[in-house]
Amino acid sequence: MAEEKWVVMVTAQTPTNIAVIKYWGKRDEVRILPINDSISVTLDPDHLCTLTTVSVSPSFDRDRMWLNGKEISLSGSRYQNCLREIRSRADDVEDKEKGIKIAKKDWEKLHLHIASHNNFPTAAGLASSAAGFACLVFALAKLMNVNEDPSQLSAIARQGSGSACRSLFGGFVKWNMGNKEDGSDSVAVQLVDDKHWDDLVIIIAVVSSREKETSSTSGMRESVETSLLLQHRAKEVVPVRILQMEEAIKNRDFTSFTKLTCSDSNQFHAVCMDTSPPIFYMNDTSHRIISLVEKWNRSAGTPEIAYTFDAGPNAVLIARNRKVAVELMQGLLYCFPPKPDTDMKSYVLGDTSIVKEAGLEGELPQGIKDKIGNQDQKGEVSYFICSRPGRGPVVLQDQTQALLHPQTGLPK
Repeated sequence: MAEEKWVVMVTAQTPTNIAVIKYWGKRDEVRILPINDSISVTLDPDHLCTLTTVSVSPSFDRDRMWLNGKEISLSGSRYQNCLREIRSRADDVEDKEKGIKIAKKDWEKLHLHIASHNNFPTAAGLASSAAGFACLVFALAKLMNVNEDPSQLSAIARQGSGSACRSLFGGFVKWNMGNKEDGSDSVAVQLVDDKHWDDLVIIIAVVSSREKETSSTSGMRESVETSLLLQHRAKEVVPVRILQMEEAIKNRDFTSFTKLTCSDSNQFHAVCMDTSPPIFYMNDTSHRIISLVEKWNRSAGTPEIAYTFDAGPNAVLIARNRKVAVELMQGLLYCFPPKPDTDMKSYVLGDTSIVKEAGLEGELPQGIKDKIGNQDQKGEVSYFICSRPGRGPVVLQDQTQALLHPQTGLPK
């Protein structure tokens, strides 16, 4: 290993994912092994992603990490587990252009600098930890020349955040709970890629971007200890739903997909309420959005929109196609208009072409009013994000996107 003070860096972008069959409850807290399988859709990383730069240098005296510009501790077991597992799989790295060689054995002695940034709220129920740990593991694997496939890497990311294993793939992804005690078979697999069902449009109503009162980790622990409904769900309900959901995705059967997605979301929140003490992740605005979608689907005569809520009040609405998504956006902006001093550019993020198609001039079409019913009480939505099913993680070659300085390895 050369003595000069070089810095080697990798920057990666990883999407977040939204579960349509929920993961809630662990059978092993340390290894993060779930009590049931789960299925998620990966969101387009252009709209919701984590960007992570990892760097190594002989001049670094300790491992350090910055999240959204603030330095955080890496002493927690989840970070340590991921770092240990990746380091143990590291291989020789050579950068001929810079004349740098890192031998496999050197990785145990070298320290890392990590900078990570989410383009969406952290810890607000939008799976920020999933994207974060998936990006960390993916970027480190590239930096250290780890020769493992995404499923094998997913078993490492899982030890940081359970849902992170599903962000190693695009499209629709299944996390197999596995049966082995060591968790080696608790891995994610891709069901279909992001092009398989590209009619779908995903609109997220960010009801609150504040950190939630009950973290997913503590909420799950309390549910496992106190909810009889959770035991019934894991043993009897989810195994059947998983098979039905796999079939619905394969056949692009939106009617079955909607029924399963909405039912599973509602049962997850019923489990939270069945927990002692009860956990309330949704709020009045969340409930109003559910009512709006239920009315819409009844009026349409066939399911056009699915809803799902993770551990937070934010609604994830999945429209069957772009035409429905445009009409839905019109209805949502009618029911939940921005505050008078809010610019539309900061109120609808992501794929803003949907807003242009929705058109904000004039009266709401009567057909859409019929679908959403009488919604004269204006609700509180912070902003909307328009997205779609997206691809898995990628390495970014453009060094200007790196979060660390190429000479010092410190945040830019």
